[in-house]
Formats: sequence, C-alpha cells, structure tokens
Amino acid sequence: MSTKRTYHPSKIKRQRKFGFKARNNSKSGKLVLKRRRLHGRKKLSE
Repeated sequence: MSTKRTYHPSKIKRQRKFGFKARNNSKSGKLVLKRRRLHGRKKLSE
C-alpha cells in the first residue's frame, strides 16, 4: 500500500484559503497584508 501525495492543487480552495478576500476578512489576515505592503511585496496574496 502506497501513501498519497500531500498536495492536490485546487484553484478554488487556494483562493478561499489564501486569496485577497480571505486575508481581508480576518484581523490577522489584514496584518499579513499590512506586513507585506511594508515589506514592498509585488504580490500581496494569491
């Protein structure tokens, strides 16, 4: 019996977990965006 790979990509799940709207919906997410802005990230979220 072999073990399954851990990463099975899904665009919808990715957006819901790490997307811009998901980040903006929580206090900690807003802090993530703020930190990334201060750091000068080109891409703030997925």
